[in-house]
Amino acid sequence: MDSSSSSISSSLEILIATSCVLVVSFFLLKIRQILAKRNKLPYPPGPKPWPVVGNLPHLGMAVHQSLAAMVKTYGPIIYLRLGSVNVVVACSASIASQFLKTHDSNFSNRPPNSGAKHIAYNYQDLVFAPYGRRWRMFRKICAVHVFSGKALDEFRYVREEEVAVLTKALAKSNKNGQGSPVNLADLLNVCTTNALARVLLGTRVCGDGEGYADQKSQEFKEMVVEVMVLSGVFNIGDFIPSLEWFDLQGVASKMKNLHQRFDAFLTKIIDDHKINAASNENCTGSKNSDLLSKLIGLKEDVDGEEWKLTDTDIKALLLNLFTAGTDTSSSTVEWALAELIRHPNILAQAQQELDSVVGKDRLVSESDLNQLPYLQAVIKEAFRLHPSTPLSLPRVSVEDCEIDGYFIPKNTTLLTNVWAIARDPSMWPDPLRFEPERFLPGSEKANVDIKGNDFEVIPFGAGRRICAGLSLGLRMVQFMTAALIHGFNWELPEGQVIEKLNMDEAYGLTLQRASPLMVHPKPRLEAHVSLYVGGTTGVVVVGGTTGVLIDDGVVLGGGVVDFVDGVSWSLLMVVMLVMEFVYQLHIHNTFTTR
Repeated sequence: MDSSSSSISSSLEILIATSCVLVVSFFLLKIRQILAKRNKLPYPPGPKPWPVVGNLPHLGMAVHQSLAAMVKTYGPIIYLRLGSVNVVVACSASIASQFLKTHDSNFSNRPPNSGAKHIAYNYQDLVFAPYGRRWRMFRKICAVHVFSGKALDEFRYVREEEVAVLTKALAKSNKNGQGSPVNLADLLNVCTTNALARVLLGTRVCGDGEGYADQKSQEFKEMVVEVMVLSGVFNIGDFIPSLEWFDLQGVASKMKNLHQRFDAFLTKIIDDHKINAASNENCTGSKNSDLLSKLIGLKEDVDGEEWKLTDTDIKALLLNLFTAGTDTSSSTVEWALAELIRHPNILAQAQQELDSVVGKDRLVSESDLNQLPYLQAVIKEAFRLHPSTPLSLPRVSVEDCEIDGYFIPKNTTLLTNVWAIARDPSMWPDPLRFEPERFLPGSEKANVDIKGNDFEVIPFGAGRRICAGLSLGLRMVQFMTAALIHGFNWELPEGQVIEKLNMDEAYGLTLQRASPLMVHPKPRLEAHVSLYVGGTTGVVVVGGTTGVLIDDGVVLGGGVVDFVDGVSWSLLMVVMLVMEFVYQLHIHNTFTTR
């Protein structure tokens, strides 16, 4: 009897809630029609909304693809009603420019959403914070301490060391020409995560120390991917607030659980860091240069902003930097290499450029990148076809405005379909073809950049809400891709052919491959890359700087530092002179024997 009454009560609650939503939706529709007549401007075209749910049923699993398909019917600016939320979608470069450049200040805020509430510390982060003092404070911290030219140059040795660990792991996987296929995504994720972690925290946070994934790195990657997947779900509660507490898709509960796991991870990092920092300062009298040390030091006064940082503020910022700065870079490199494997002629041309500019007596370094126009064209084309964020993070209008002759009311959510814009056939001939030549000097798109100034391809977004880590992300993608194609040839597992390589997308907030790229790396600079394998001492050239290989492939002396693992440059020079003497003695003995 009690269960029957409870069931009837629940049904009545749902019926009442649905009825309320219908009434509210009716009045909102009437208000919209009245406002449109008053302003004498039409709303942008779009599919007719259903009662209550609006246009939510028109969105497929891959939302960016569904919205791109609507362009054929409704044009490059589309108006949707998602539940009770007005949404406008920009699907062309010219429309995106009007929103993100001409009316940038009007669209500088984020709309409320469950991801920001349940995962991002209730909007206390950089990505979802309202445009204002907190946002400017976080942005300034990142700009000065992580992404400035000075900071990037200061930590270049970190990126070069982590890429060296990556190439070592790849070479080791192919020792003696045997071994199972490598899950490239796992190794790339370890590389990007540790490169970023050493800048943010001063230490690696995952991997086994040799470039391979371990349980900790796998758990971290799964958390990051889950953030992106859950954040990319169109949660019904975000669009029909009266249904939010039902959590019909179970999204909110998953977000809360994920937040607890990530919060525990970040809390431990901060606590351990405070203990280690105090110990190091007592022993050496010096302070660490990583971001977390600086954030802890700024807790009383944030760069003159008179703002006191809390541990929650720090965790929210670290959450943003880790989730936005690791998986996005590694997935872009994975897409780029998949395209190069599918197009051997393009891979060969990129390798030829690297051999010509860098040579075969050393591995490519970050300082070589500006001299590699074809490689840069390859990266631009990868960003064009496979933007890490196919739908830009949503923005919301502060006031009414006019876009391309259409009326856009206040509190309208803006989505920019980055994926559709970069495949617009009116802007890109043969848009589905992977063709780096379109960005080379002398071509129509030679001067198009990907830093938010040219709206034909905006993988990092544009305007004042452009990705804060653009400079670092671009360097990492370029450098990792260059190292992979300079150091190795690539083969698919036995039985797979390049013509049938799966290029399907798995949609979330970021654009993942539906199936991971499994490959066999084949060292092509054998005399140098092979030195990473085997644990013997030898000379290796990394990043254009000669170093000494000691203890199972650990490179010493390859970075811009005075002391490396306690070994001074003077000692390294002595070792190198001794090796040179032994080599010359060997040559002399060989000559006299002959």
